Amino acid sequence: MSNGSQYVELPGSERQPLPGARRVADAPPDEPVDVTVLLRRKDGDATDAFAAHAEADPVARGDLSVDQLGARFGAADDDVEKVERFAKDHGLEVVDESAAQRRVLLRGPAAAMGEAFGVSLGRYENDEGLAYRGREGAVQVPADLEGVVTAVLGLDDRPQARPRLVRAAAAAPPRAFAVPEIAKLYNFPTSQASGQWVAIIELGGGFRQADLDTYFRSIGMPTPTVEAIPVGRGRNDPGRPADGEVMLDIEVVGAVAPGVRIAVYFAENTTAGFVNAILAAAHDTARRPSVFSISWGSAEENWTPQAVTAMNQAFADAGFVGMTVTAAAGDDGARDGSTDGTAQADFPASSPLVLGCGGTRLLADGGRISGETVWNDGPDSATGGGVSERFAVPTWQTAARVDRNANPPGKPGRGVPDVAGVGDPETGYRIRVDGRDAVFGGTSAVAPLWAGLIALYDDALRTRLGFLNPAFYRWGLAGQGFHDITQGNNIVPGAPGYTARAGWDACTGLGSPDGQALLARLRGGTAA
Repeated sequence: MSNGSQYVELPGSERQPLPGARRVADAPPDEPVDVTVLLRRKDGDATDAFAAHAEADPVARGDLSVDQLGARFGAADDDVEKVERFAKDHGLEVVDESAAQRRVLLRGPAAAMGEAFGVSLGRYENDEGLAYRGREGAVQVPADLEGVVTAVLGLDDRPQARPRLVRAAAAAPPRAFAVPEIAKLYNFPTSQASGQWVAIIELGGGFRQADLDTYFRSIGMPTPTVEAIPVGRGRNDPGRPADGEVMLDIEVVGAVAPGVRIAVYFAENTTAGFVNAILAAAHDTARRPSVFSISWGSAEENWTPQAVTAMNQAFADAGFVGMTVTAAAGDDGARDGSTDGTAQADFPASSPLVLGCGGTRLLADGGRISGETVWNDGPDSATGGGVSERFAVPTWQTAARVDRNANPPGKPGRGVPDVAGVGDPETGYRIRVDGRDAVFGGTSAVAPLWAGLIALYDDALRTRLGFLNPAFYRWGLAGQGFHDITQGNNIVPGAPGYTARAGWDACTGLGSPDGQALLARLRGGTAA
């Protein structure tokens, strides 16, 4: 702030150290830092605009092209230029900018970044060996950028999200399924999705083509086209712990939606990486994915308000161009990894612009479902779900009689999940990872399961269905298109939770899919 400009706090940007972490040193002054600056839209709040659009149409198909989205809801050129001048004044490099995505990527040494945004960058560590670059308090911006800049992401590079998968305790549980078996049990259409691209967001790990070829050959299917798309410093990096997540996502989508093409957007596991990956998928004019699947998340308490707003704005972009977003609801019961005795909804599944996906335990006999209950094998292996403390109950969810939050004083909020599918690893998915066969579950498997199903719908109906929550609630609450899950709970030690009941509940939402029945409703386009 050496130029003497008056600075103001950026609302919602306050950060605290991770629990148990402490500052051990200043960040090296010459450490390179990439920062994503997000800007206001030139035509108002697209999140509110899209929510109104969704309320008006049971199947809220996006009606904008990517170019039209940028022209209407992008940033003003003048605002982009203001940030570029700010960067020049502080000796920062403008690496990339996109008015359509409302994004300017800046790069510079830590000392210059800290001065430019009025923060002290440091190195933080905890007793488990986690180390990250962090800050405390609020980000500062010059007064002439107040209201122009909506988020500054990347100063803090702590891991923001966790993959939502659980490996089975045994190498080959006897009740595990080949993925096509699961699609058959849920009565998925037997058609192709050859005209569709599905986007998958990954924040680590990678895939090997040889594994994909071996896996799809083993289930008697051609290997789908899978393209790795780097976002920022992210890349396809197999041989990492997150490989199981990447392979699970790809193999589930490809196995339930024959002929689909899959775009995997690899980004760093930071708030900036996560947001940039979503924007990259939503604005991808080369592939134009119609669905994207997110199997990474974190408890709402771990997100700054500016990051939540940035993610929601990116989801609104996706909705306006007709993309359906599916997201995993978490794998640690209603506490969602919280250690303070509270129940927590998982974000981004708790976003009202996302189809949140919970997990069940699925049993079958003679090719038919013989039983389905809430998945709960105890801590670290139970479906997430709950009531948001960040979002109000959306209009389309009011008839679901959403429980009040399990934490005192029991405030109302957006209920999670919306839908479910098999997530218990003991009745899970047989896949292949890093040269070995394995069985995985978790709500990480449910998000791509639903993404593949919706890709089948998009192809069958020759459209981009987009935001489906209002329609699904109308039909599901009328007893159409879903297997209602009424037994079990997602209560694990250390926190309150929720119990399944008839209709919607905060464990499995509306239930698991009856694929053909939902397709019939979608062909009609309206609720009964």
